[in-house]
Amino acid sequence: MSRRAGKAKTRKSVAKRFKVTGTGKVLRRKKGARHLMRSKNSKRKRSLRKAGLVSDADMPAIKRNLPFG
Repeated sequence: MSRRAGKAKTRKSVAKRFKVTGTGKVLRRKKGARHLMRSKNSKRKRSLRKAGLVSDADMPAIKRNLPFG
């Protein structure tokens, strides 16, 4: 967090998109599951239903925006 005085607020847009697990990892939805599903095979569609993990490079930025997550 920054050194500014005041209360750390949760970014609501980030809170809706990501979830922090008990061990501190961050879960996200996978891309490509919105439309054009007819051209994707069943195995690929099944795998898109599952949650993915956020990469280590993006983790600090997301956790900064979820101070109470």
